[in-house]
Amino acid sequence: MSELTTRAGALDAADELAGVRKQFVLDEVVYLDGNSLGALPANVPGHVEDVVRRQWGELRIRSWDESGWWTAPERIGDRIAPLVGAAPGQIVVGDSTSVNVFKALVAAVRMADSAGAAGSAGVAGSAGSGRDEILVDATTFPTDGYIAESAARMTGRTLRPVTPAEVPGALSDRTAVVLLNHVDYRTGRLHDLPSLTAAVHAAGAVAVWDLCHSAGALPVGLDEHGVDLAVGCTYKYLNGGPGSPAYLYVRRELQDRFDSPLPGWNSHAEPFGMRPAFEPAAGALRGRVGTPDILSMLALEAALEVWDGVRIEAVRAKSLALTDFFLECVAAYVPEGRVESVTPVAHSERGSQVALRCDDAGDVMKRLIERGVVGDFRHPDVLRFGFTPLYVGFADVARAARVLGEVLR
Repeated sequence: MSELTTRAGALDAADELAGVRKQFVLDEVVYLDGNSLGALPANVPGHVEDVVRRQWGELRIRSWDESGWWTAPERIGDRIAPLVGAAPGQIVVGDSTSVNVFKALVAAVRMADSAGAAGSAGVAGSAGSGRDEILVDATTFPTDGYIAESAARMTGRTLRPVTPAEVPGALSDRTAVVLLNHVDYRTGRLHDLPSLTAAVHAAGAVAVWDLCHSAGALPVGLDEHGVDLAVGCTYKYLNGGPGSPAYLYVRRELQDRFDSPLPGWNSHAEPFGMRPAFEPAAGALRGRVGTPDILSMLALEAALEVWDGVRIEAVRAKSLALTDFFLECVAAYVPEGRVESVTPVAHSERGSQVALRCDDAGDVMKRLIERGVVGDFRHPDVLRFGFTPLYVGFADVARAARVLGEVLR
């Protein structure tokens, strides 16, 4: 098996992203759980200390202007934009993924109810046209399903769960909105965002995408593919920290029609006017709600500095190489028949994780963690290994597979 170790060393030596690794706080553990919580960028603690001690402790309320607190949601949104293929001015950061899914879904239904079309989306007309159905990814992370069910009840729609593969056949003139995940959180399957978005638009509906398991791991192309609305978290491949704020993308052509179900003083055209009547701000700022969560937001802003000079295409190339190599090492080290990969082999259908089905997966993962290989377990029988190309190397991959083989033997 030494050939795999030798190859890992050669691959690490040729890795154009290898230098980024030193920008993270890492130890001897092989950390393959960045698809749940990214590692800590080394510059974040010092930046957070400055935010707390100087900006809050000394400048106090002056920091809303002098330290740029007030504009943080859109400023940080513009830092995320290139990583998901969006031009500036279309992403606002704040709230949780769940809250942003709710905002996006209800606003999308309201777009479907409004008269006329909007750009390439072919957004449906009034409710009288029969657009009374929301399609939701049946394999989605549970919270997206909960939010979709609540949004459907609140807007008088019927919720219809379908798999992404079933979406083209399920679309009809009844469809108002479709909520899909770009990457399946269990299996790591990458869904075809361009073709599914085009199918949704051809049916006259609004496309909403959840990017939690793709942003920062692979190119998304929101603008290129005409996505209407998108949401995502920042604590996975974007390494923003536990509970770091999520983001909301509103395509520029739809911003003047984005009617948020959570209008707040921060999304008002004149936030300090304190008017009793709500008037939405222009642009993506309509996605803001209340006072920004400054401490976690500015920690995220510091974390995003690790992306300076990094090409998302290089990240994708390394991600595929890492997952290919891991599958090869698993085949070499793990006893035959002990695990089964449920992650697609085809690059066009794979995110940046590998999921292995294993009868005693929960116990196996505990033993892996005890031996310094950290992934995670999903009920009932899935071992998940996430590969963050910014700090995971090929030697890490070989070691993880070797330890897995030893545990399973």
